[in-house]
Amino acid sequence: MQNMEQARFNMIEQQIRPWDVLDTRILDLLHRVRREQFVPADKKAMAFMDMEIPLGKGASMWPPKLEARVLQELHVKRSDRVLEVGTGSGYLTALLSALASHVTSVEINHELSEIAKSHLHAHHCENVTLETGDASHGWEGKYDVIVLTGSTPVLPRSFQESLNIGGRLFAIVGEAPLMEAKLITRVAPDVFETVNLLETSVAPLENAEQPARFVF
Repeated sequence: MQNMEQARFNMIEQQIRPWDVLDTRILDLLHRVRREQFVPADKKAMAFMDMEIPLGKGASMWPPKLEARVLQELHVKRSDRVLEVGTGSGYLTALLSALASHVTSVEINHELSEIAKSHLHAHHCENVTLETGDASHGWEGKYDVIVLTGSTPVLPRSFQESLNIGGRLFAIVGEAPLMEAKLITRVAPDVFETVNLLETSVAPLENAEQPARFVF
C-alpha cells in the first residue's frame, strides 16, 4: 500500500504539476479517487505511468497528466451537468462526478460500460447516468460541460449546439500524428470562443466524423 501511495504522489508531483495543473481541488481529487482501481487487473503496474493504458475494444485511458489538465481547463462547478462521450474505464467519469451536479456518460461498447458501472458503483458515484450508444456525432440534451474522450477528425457542430450559455466543450480534433486539444466556450447563443490548449494524439472515437475526401 505504501508503494502505491508513493507512486500516486510521484505521478502528481512529477507528471501533473509540471503540466501546470496547480488547482488544489484537482490535485486533492487525484489523491482521493484511486486510479489503480479503474485499471484492468493485468495492467495495475501501469496505473501511474505517463502513458495511455489499453482497455481493449480499441479504447484506452488517457495519460494521468491529460486527465488532470482537462479537468482544470473545464472549471467544472457543483451546479454543472456534464456529458462524457466515451466512458472507458469510468475513471474520468468518477473525477467529473466528484466535481459536478450530474454526469451522463455514453459508451458505445456494452462490455466496457458494464465494467465502468462496477467501478463507479464501488466508488459510490451516485450522480452518474451510464448510457450505451453511439455519441460520436452528439447526444440528446443540454449540458454545461462536454468532454470527448476520443479524438475526432472533424468536430460535429451538434456538440457546440448542445452547450448551455457559458458551457465548455473539450475535444481533441484532427488526425494522427497531429491533433489539437480545443476548449470551446459558448458565450452567447451564436457566439463560441475557441482556445487551442495543446497538441496531442489519442485514439479516435468509434464512428467519428470524417472530413470530406476527394475521390478521383
